[in-house]
Amino acid sequence: MPKNNLMLDALAGKEVSRPPVWMMRQAGRYLPEFMELKNEYDFFTRCQTPELASEITLQPIRRFPLDASIIFSDILVIPNAMGLQFTMKPDIGPWLDNPIKTASEVEKLPTGNLNENLRYVFDAIKLTKEALNDEIPLIGFAGSPWTIFCYVIQGRGSKNFDKAKAFAFTQPQAAHALLQKITDVTIHYLQEKINAGCNIIQLFDSWGGMLSPADHKEFSWPYMEQIVNALHEQVPVIVFAKGCWYALEDMSQSNASGLGVDWTITPQKARELTQGKVTLQGNFDPSRLLSPPEVIQCMVKDMIDQFGTQRYIANLGHGILPNIPVENAQAFIEAVVNYVPDAARV
Repeated sequence: MPKNNLMLDALAGKEVSRPPVWMMRQAGRYLPEFMELKNEYDFFTRCQTPELASEITLQPIRRFPLDASIIFSDILVIPNAMGLQFTMKPDIGPWLDNPIKTASEVEKLPTGNLNENLRYVFDAIKLTKEALNDEIPLIGFAGSPWTIFCYVIQGRGSKNFDKAKAFAFTQPQAAHALLQKITDVTIHYLQEKINAGCNIIQLFDSWGGMLSPADHKEFSWPYMEQIVNALHEQVPVIVFAKGCWYALEDMSQSNASGLGVDWTITPQKARELTQGKVTLQGNFDPSRLLSPPEVIQCMVKDMIDQFGTQRYIANLGHGILPNIPVENAQAFIEAVVNYVPDAARV
């Protein structure tokens, strides 16, 4: 058990003195020390070199009084392990030369336990756990099967993932076969992350919001729920489905310990939809970290006032942006750490 167990207590619904705080993409591009490594090593070298991945994971922990660490990696390590080799193209982002186009290509993909291809991630976790010395919990993560599906069909990022959606809607049998293969590989991967030392797992359904409520219920949530059900007895699982406020009620009835919410829903509405059954995480607009530090601190206090201190984890509504000043990130974190409810103020 980590010495600082605030995050685990919040996920378990235990009473806490204040909400825990961490930031999605906290190990990354807004930090000058991260940029130094970025200028020296390409993206997948950083992911696939355990010493580099561990160092990047620890960088924000050295700077800020965070209540959790998240291992530096990427959701695309899963398709890479399945033989779909992504690269990172400058000014474009993820790129796959030969995206999946047919049912026969889906059939040829391997499934099951591909963890030997992902050993570098588990080695990075072990190095990081040793360095953290059980001070705070370590979060492991994966992309939702639908989000990975979007990339392996589209072959790159997209504003609408039209090719991915077209594949799902015109070849539903092949689509579900691919989603199931991704799910099976992801379960093995996350179980090994837990074995390596991760205390919490988070699923990123980054492109779930591209789907209608009915299509999300068909192509995304059932596969995430399989993952949650496979892991929840070992560690708490947080599901972050960006743009999917409409799915909060269904997801709150699952075995997930936490649900991430973005900034497009009010705390009151999120609580109403989930009926206090689950810990909520979020929902500060990452762009609001461009506000002056004193404004950020007032907004953070208001956010916690609205969510309440119990069954809540303070976080952003998506990943931190690269142009955020370090002192503004610090203002966000310290506003949570120093939070005192009005009734307790003298």
